[in-house]
Amino acid sequence: MTLAWMPALNAVLNTLSAILLVLGFRAIKRGDRTLHKRYMLSALASSILFLACYLTYHALVGVVKFGGQGWVRGAYFTLLITHTFLAAAVPAFAVYLLIMAFGGKFDKHKKAAKWAFPIWMYVSITGVVIYVMLFHIYTPVYAP
Repeated sequence: MTLAWMPALNAVLNTLSAILLVLGFRAIKRGDRTLHKRYMLSALASSILFLACYLTYHALVGVVKFGGQGWVRGAYFTLLITHTFLAAAVPAFAVYLLIMAFGGKFDKHKKAAKWAFPIWMYVSITGVVIYVMLFHIYTPVYAP
């Protein structure tokens, strides 16, 4: 059984997370807390599913190396490094935001969300860009 479909699924889940984040942001700007909650919990679920699929894929396939050369290699790794470090912050932000929201501490939730939203968006969007660069623009190299 091949797992070649999993990176595409991961890109779809990242895209879905970004769309849901934007919809959640728009809902809260309109004052609709119920819709905001639904969109944001859905974005969280999509991101959790992404992480589970991503870890499963790499546990089974191993390392996938970028096949590009020259200046684009440096650009790719700059994107990958910033994506990876910021992605590590998203779960901590998400847990904090959930605790503040469900605890009714909306001022603290809003203050943290001003940082978390752009970081989570960056991670979701750059995840898709990395996927396209790694699997579609350049030929990936599978490490033994």
